[in-house]
Amino acid sequence: MTTPSALVHNVRQNHALEHATVHLLSRACPGVRLLGRSDARGFTLIGQVDTDTVRRTVDEGLARLQGHESWLATHPLCGTNLAAGALLLGGAAYAASALPTRSHGVRMLRGLLALGLAWPMARRAGPLAQKHITTTPEVLGLRVREVRCEHRGRITIHRVLLDHDR
Repeated sequence: MTTPSALVHNVRQNHALEHATVHLLSRACPGVRLLGRSDARGFTLIGQVDTDTVRRTVDEGLARLQGHESWLATHPLCGTNLAAGALLLGGAAYAASALPTRSHGVRMLRGLLALGLAWPMARRAGPLAQKHITTTPEVLGLRVREVRCEHRGRITIHRVLLDHDR
């Protein structure tokens, strides 16, 4: 039975390898559009890439993460960036506008001011959340079990299944 902490650790490792793979695929196939999603069993990539290239880049990404290239574990286009930034901006605007006042104009002005002040922090929140919460470059004991390909019309989906030594 997998403990909750082991499950979270596995997802963080899988997410890091997904990012490393996307970094490398973007270099190997310039202009390719990719969408990725990690879970406890591995990750899914959606994009027009052939299976051999996906397998090669997954293997290379894993080797490079294990070789301490931790920068590969985070990605600037990760959804974590959007979610963390939105949470921080929304929280700041809500907190500022919720302060007592009778004037709707003052409430709106406070909210806008809070957004402006929180913006620099929001831009940093996503990368920090990736680094400390949603990914880990520590992938020793991680192995690629299988890379499957499925075509749904013009959409190519690769499912990367991983094993963990934990």
